[in-house]
Amino acid sequence: MLMNSPVLGMLLTIVSFQIGLMIKKKTQSDLANPLLIAMILIISFLLITHTPYNTYKIGGDMIHFFLSPLTVALGLMLYRQRHVIEKYFFSLIIGICSGIFASFFTLKILGDWFQLPQELIHSLYPKSITTPMAISLSEMIGGYPSITVIMVIITGITGAFFAPFMLKFFPFLNSIACGIGIGTSSHAIGTSKALEMGETEGALSGTAIGLCGILTVIIVPFLIKLFQ
Repeated sequence: MLMNSPVLGMLLTIVSFQIGLMIKKKTQSDLANPLLIAMILIISFLLITHTPYNTYKIGGDMIHFFLSPLTVALGLMLYRQRHVIEKYFFSLIIGICSGIFASFFTLKILGDWFQLPQELIHSLYPKSITTPMAISLSEMIGGYPSITVIMVIITGITGAFFAPFMLKFFPFLNSIACGIGIGTSSHAIGTSKALEMGETEGALSGTAIGLCGILTVIIVPFLIKLFQ
């Protein structure tokens, strides 16, 4: 029966995401994110049909398996943007590292202030990097990957939505700073907005995604051990 088959998780995930893509194409709204829409549709389906999450997860894990190879594929993007990295190398490294440290210490201070469980705080640390790397890092540092995925989506949508407004408050920022900031803080979802702003913003934001993911995976575990 389909409801008890691994095919359910795969089919439900693919169909939900395709619906999200169609809604995004129709509305052209930053809030109509395909990942967010797919998540809402999947949760609604499971609740309405009283399907256990573990039943869905069997098929969903098959799709999750391909996220690790996808992480390696980010290296191709970095290779294609090698001329951008060479030209703005120091600006990229300084901007990305500043974003990583700012995010880490903000979450740590707020988490300690509100006495949140360490596992929950660790789930939030990878929120600004692309999903495949965020899941892997969350598992590595003892977080909850499911919470991490939700926060990655929220962070991306928030970054894409507020980026144009932030530029109005800080008009002195040039296209290089904007691209690095968007890619570092809101990964691929934010980069889609950066591409609309300009070619330079899009190129630097796309480059920052890969570099930010790599540096986050290196720096965050070190900081956790240092301040734990």
